[in-house]
Amino acid sequence: MRADLALLGANLVYATSYVVARLTLDSVPAAALAFSRCVIGAALLWPLARRGVGFTRIARADHARVAAMGVLGFGVAFALAHWGLVRSTAANAALLIIVEPLAIMALSPMLLGETLGRREALGGAIALAGTMLVVLDGIPGVTTRLAPHWRGDLLLVGSAIAFASYSLIGRDVLRRHASTPVTALSIAWGAAALAPLAVVEWSRGARPTWTLVSVTGMLYLGIVITGLAYLVWNWALERVEAPRAAVFLTVQPVAGALLGVVLLGEPASIFTAVGGGLIVAGVYSSRARESEVSAPERERESTHR
Repeated sequence: MRADLALLGANLVYATSYVVARLTLDSVPAAALAFSRCVIGAALLWPLARRGVGFTRIARADHARVAAMGVLGFGVAFALAHWGLVRSTAANAALLIIVEPLAIMALSPMLLGETLGRREALGGAIALAGTMLVVLDGIPGVTTRLAPHWRGDLLLVGSAIAFASYSLIGRDVLRRHASTPVTALSIAWGAAALAPLAVVEWSRGARPTWTLVSVTGMLYLGIVITGLAYLVWNWALERVEAPRAAVFLTVQPVAGALLGVVLLGEPASIFTAVGGGLIVAGVYSSRARESEVSAPERERESTHR
């Protein structure tokens, strides 16, 4: 239950990142924002990580996996996401994040040997259907705006796949190591990967404009999204198989649509309510398998851990 609530909470927080990033990108170049997010997130988590499991205890092979998590899941994913947002919309970004759970569900049985249960598959399908219903109809004009933004949308699809690689690689690492040092190190690797892009961007004359919105947005994305939310996600991923965790990613587009209604004044329809209900039903269905496990089995599993 705690892991599921953590996944739900983390994805609700993630959902706010699209609007915040889109507003911040009006004043801060894409690579600079991505690099700054990673630097802030790593600076936040590094002291906490040093108090726990020492970095030296992580095997060299796992260090390579953590580096891959950072380069792909932070460096590539953030860069593509920000470039895509500049060329597309926050609504399209919320829609196309659906590629991430689809990739995790499809690839985790092959890459991680984890089983995608029938209830989880059904829950994922229901949640995805609800998400499509909400985003396509709850946000007016999305279907007519997809084609004009196809370049940005392709970048957003690539970003979603890169985000999926973070969980697919990280699940195996998090079976052996605590979430805090893994998260801190992976963010640091993301910053290292993004530094050259930020330098090139700066050399071409792209400079940030420091305003209250840009500074607040950068700090929010760095501290809340990149630092804390990813730490919570990895904590939950230690305890939940990747296909099950992927179902909760479908919450992001629905929450993004609600933010659009509340903050941007976008109208809601009956499809918004129906789609939101399907999301809740899908997430609940994905959890239902746990209730079938007997109390003695849960006790034995807890003792084993």
